[in-house]
Amino acid sequence: MDRFTCFREFWPYYLQEHARPGTRALHYVGTTLVVALAMAALLLVEGWWLLAAIPFAGYGFAWVGHSLIEHNKPATFHYPFWSLRADFRMWYRFLTGQMGHELAVAGVRPDGSIDPVRRLRP
Repeated sequence: MDRFTCFREFWPYYLQEHARPGTRALHYVGTTLVVALAMAALLLVEGWWLLAAIPFAGYGFAWVGHSLIEHNKPATFHYPFWSLRADFRMWYRFLTGQMGHELAVAGVRPDGSIDPVRRLRP
């Protein structure tokens, strides 16, 4: 199952697994909540307990998107560390307006479909 040997190879696959805008939107919500919870846990005197909510916020929104919108299994199950890194990279690219370019390079069309010639499989 370890088809990808480096993150650079994994990144286009990750984007294809998040082709539909609704899936990405739920990831953005979850990642934003993760960052907010982590900051609150650090800033609040008794905020340490918020750390327990981080996995539920991050994975909860993501897995709903994969189940109900994308209809695929999250890449986290096979590539947990690269998936976490890719999630934050995708969030950053979204915040900086670079996701459109990234998706086009990965063969993801604006309607959420994937160029069949460029489709990657794990």
